[in-house]
Amino acid sequence: MKFFDPHIHMCSRTTDDYEAMAAAGIRAVIEPAFWLGQPRTNIGSFIDYYASLIGWERFRASQFGIAHYCAIGLNSKEANNEGLAREVLEILPQFILKEGVVAIGEIGYDEMTPAEEHAYQAQLKMAVDYDMVVMVHSPHRDKKRGVLRSMDVAREIGVPMHKLIIDHNNEETVRDVLDYGAWAAFTIYPNTKMGSARMVEIVREYGPERIIVDSSADWGVSDPLSVPKTAQLMLERGIDPAAVELTTWSNAIAAYAQSGQIDVEALQRAPVIDQRQSYSDNSVLRGQKPRVDEPVPN
Repeated sequence: MKFFDPHIHMCSRTTDDYEAMAAAGIRAVIEPAFWLGQPRTNIGSFIDYYASLIGWERFRASQFGIAHYCAIGLNSKEANNEGLAREVLEILPQFILKEGVVAIGEIGYDEMTPAEEHAYQAQLKMAVDYDMVVMVHSPHRDKKRGVLRSMDVAREIGVPMHKLIIDHNNEETVRDVLDYGAWAAFTIYPNTKMGSARMVEIVREYGPERIIVDSSADWGVSDPLSVPKTAQLMLERGIDPAAVELTTWSNAIAAYAQSGQIDVEALQRAPVIDQRQSYSDNSVLRGQKPRVDEPVPN
């Protein structure tokens, strides 16, 4: 099986993770912009970070046979630094239309403050202006209210529900998201958010339509193989293989290919890797022999 992990923070992961992910069948990822664990202090740090998502990280993934896409946005936690947030919102249009950017995200609410509300609405308006997909971070506290608010505001501003992906869902929010017509994504993250066994039961109850499985693996205790592991558990517990394929591959493609940035036919082909390549004169090699695949015959 092939897998798509449409929410994973690869800048926090090692090349060992990329190798393990490729071996497990992960063919593509989306890396949304997020909080790095401590506050950024100036606009230059945002510029460098966004540039790395569309540059070095995209290259690094390709060197292990994984297609890397990203979402660019001001996350909710950092929206509360209002002065810096204004500067970030001003420079976002320089990045959101770059090659490989499939959505504005991850944006939304953390504590549901007025500053978060302002940044969220401003970025939703950008999404409407540029006809973009939106990836929404739902708050970890008071989640149901946050999810409902996220969808209501997006609808009021004019974001089509079929271009809205609500992430970090749980049993409390899934029905609302599906009823609104948005995509319901679930973060398989150890100890918090959603476990694989619970995910199996959600697919069993609600079916696979507009449901997406991802890992959100980052610098915390997390697992970059959550998607294939959850797929395996689904199969073991009797979920239809077609439903497994939808929730761990096809639905993510359908949602984010609306950006026009995903070459679906290319994802179906086996990757051809040449680790002799470099990006800004740097490579993924650290003394090891490069992997160089033979071209696939037409």
